[in-house]
Amino acid sequence: MSANALKQLIREVPDFPKPGINFYDITTLLKDKRGFRETVDALGEHYRKAAPVDIVVGIEARGYFFAPAMAHALGAGFVPVRKPKKLPYTVRSIEYALEYGTDQLEMHADAIEPGQNVLIIDDVLATGGTASAVARLVELLGGKVAGLGFVIELTFLKGREKLQGYDVFSLLQY
Repeated sequence: MSANALKQLIREVPDFPKPGINFYDITTLLKDKRGFRETVDALGEHYRKAAPVDIVVGIEARGYFFAPAMAHALGAGFVPVRKPKKLPYTVRSIEYALEYGTDQLEMHADAIEPGQNVLIIDDVLATGGTASAVARLVELLGGKVAGLGFVIELTFLKGREKLQGYDVFSLLQY
């Protein structure tokens, strides 16, 4: 399935969540069995060529749609990154800057073993702040970031610039 065919499966919602924002709704892609399979296969194909992946990290919440499927496809484990106070065990946290303030993400302290190759997956690469924070969190735990994969990249937001030095791959660019 071509990139244009996959784009046809994504619903564009103008003025959501506020006027002037064009939201790319992936739920219409997820419900299409061929489109969902092709999306996971295409992401997986890119990372099968790199070093073996031990762990796939999914970023809350929409990264959870793709990361477990990627982990399965690559024969790897899955680790969720969550908002604060959602994980039941000892966590490591990272704070990162937003346009107006800060936010925080957490991962279980024992989720990644030193030296493991870690693939980070999310649905959209926008400004790159969240993905950059997750990469730093993986490295704090001793993991090696094998890459960051996204279904959609909003190129006009230049998020890739915050991820220099990493293998960044996106299937669809807007």
